[in-house]
Amino acid sequence: MTNSPPQRVKTPRRAVHGVLLLDKPLGLSSNDALQKAKWLLRAEKAGHTGTLDPLATGLLPLCFGAGTKFSQVSLDADKAYEATLFLGLTTTTGDAEGEVLDRSEAAARAVTREQIEAACAQFTGAIDQVPPMYSALKHEGRPLYEYARAGIVIERPSRRVTIHSIDIVDWQAEQLTIAVRCSKGTYIRTLAEDIGRVLGCGASLSALRRTGSGPLNVAQAISLDALAALTEIEREALLRPPDSLLADWPELRLDSAEAARFSTGLRRRVAEQDSAHVRVYGPAAHEFLGSAHITDGELIADRLLSPQEVEGLLSTASSNRFLESVV
Repeated sequence: MTNSPPQRVKTPRRAVHGVLLLDKPLGLSSNDALQKAKWLLRAEKAGHTGTLDPLATGLLPLCFGAGTKFSQVSLDADKAYEATLFLGLTTTTGDAEGEVLDRSEAAARAVTREQIEAACAQFTGAIDQVPPMYSALKHEGRPLYEYARAGIVIERPSRRVTIHSIDIVDWQAEQLTIAVRCSKGTYIRTLAEDIGRVLGCGASLSALRRTGSGPLNVAQAISLDALAALTEIEREALLRPPDSLLADWPELRLDSAEAARFSTGLRRRVAEQDSAHVRVYGPAAHEFLGSAHITDGELIADRLLSPQEVEGLLSTASSNRFLESVV
């Protein structure tokens, strides 16, 4: 008689709603980080809000349950990064993963701070950027990096992005660290290569850390190791409500009757100025109902929470307030 292998016990999943600010570690893909956090929270539904390369670290907002309805807001938000450039070194991928194409150490050492500031200023504002071949951008259903690895170059149209600011954080010999605030869709590797080209010495990206996304900051984030060390109740207490992704939008609060009608998707007349984005609440504290816009005095729903989701978020908020009161 042979012994059967032990059966794996499947971890029971549960409805979890909110946003977890994760500080993604080096070497882990965004999806791997998401799956680890999802397992730790035993969450039924989860998604991240914008891919960070394995070589990048920093802020990765993870959405759970009702929070996934508003992940696009974070995807569309402006981003902030701290990028370290290796001056005088160019690679096939524009970062440390690629093969070295050229070294210009003497040219890098000859660069002055004034030249760096002038180069950064040249790429501040609205610019056209050509996406790199080593990117997840799709062509005929396949990511560009697959073509690049096969030695095939695909023509890519340029994209208009906005660099709000570039500030020098540190500069030591060939290592230049800059803080960048930019619109969504900006490729920091491409920016690093472009700055190096203008400086005449070439450059590649040696490190990248996302420090902000919309109103969210990496200082508020937790590492996977720290998350794993917590109890399940403590992990859930870290979840921010879905409206934290909309924190810089105008707020509109409705009375009980109007809130009930709005939650069914009915348009409502409001004495408010037109707005492309508003976050809508019911009369109770923390009673987030969804997102909307106002056109010609009409409040029009965009993304609505179900009654079960609203109740779940109210229950979570109440539990968190109780935990805070006894700590």
